[in-house]
Amino acid sequence: METKNNWKAWLYLAPVIILLAVFTFYPIINTFVVSFLKGYNYTNGTSQGFTFENYVQILSPNGVYFKDVMQTALPNTLLITFITVPISIIVALLIAIGLNSIPAVKKLLQTIFFLPYVTNSIAIGMVFAVIFDSRFGVFNSILHTQISWLTYNPDTGQSVNYWAALFALSFYIVWHSLPYKILIFLGGLQNIDQQYYDAAKIDAAGRIKTTWRITVPLLSPQILYVMITSFIGAFKEYDSVIGLFGDSGGFFDSTTGPDTMKTVVYFIYQQIAQNRVQYASAAAVILFIIILIFTGIQFMVSKKRVHY
Repeated sequence: METKNNWKAWLYLAPVIILLAVFTFYPIINTFVVSFLKGYNYTNGTSQGFTFENYVQILSPNGVYFKDVMQTALPNTLLITFITVPISIIVALLIAIGLNSIPAVKKLLQTIFFLPYVTNSIAIGMVFAVIFDSRFGVFNSILHTQISWLTYNPDTGQSVNYWAALFALSFYIVWHSLPYKILIFLGGLQNIDQQYYDAAKIDAAGRIKTTWRITVPLLSPQILYVMITSFIGAFKEYDSVIGLFGDSGGFFDSTTGPDTMKTVVYFIYQQIAQNRVQYASAAAVILFIIILIFTGIQFMVSKKRVHY
């Protein structure tokens, strides 16, 4: 009987399988294939045959794109990832716990905190570019400073510093990524049985100890999910760079020459725009492998740390 009904299950799954095949599996396989093609022409799909040259040009110190990817885009991507992901998770968790403790206005505040998630990221980036303006920016006005966050300041003659630009970029990414994480954590908090907190009150446990010993362990599945998706999202960061630094993806520092905040995904889009799809594909495969490794490490660690 079960065998006879298998066709019904496949029929129900068919739309999803077709969508996955067209928009997920085929692009991945095609990208992998193109990354090994020499002189690939995107418009007519022709190439000059199989080659490892695309990877050599990126991974080899003598490669044309070694500096662009291995010395610039990849370090920028790693810095952005390991700065923004831990900070955003901790801040989102604290905000979610705070919102959950004030049920009277929780829904209103939840809506307010979620607004950045449904707002265009490029538009938000342009707003942050104004906030971090070197001459008339809100950030400098609040701090009473004249730091050149994103652009050269003609009033002081101060050039943009890489770490100042990285701080502004990280600040924007953390702020923009908070709503989704807060929503996930709030959903997890609402599923925690109140009896655990009642028992903690009887034992006279403080708020910090209760959070660390009860809330965090019981939220570990949500924390793992948010951590994995956040790492993947941070490795694919692109919109924030465009929003803050424009099409150039960088700034000019008169002391060190042209500097850039380009990420790996920025490099990929840049190569596609210049019809060098084979190099974009090679960089995409490298990024895919890096994300796969970090995701695997997180799953390995989660076996001992996550409680279902």
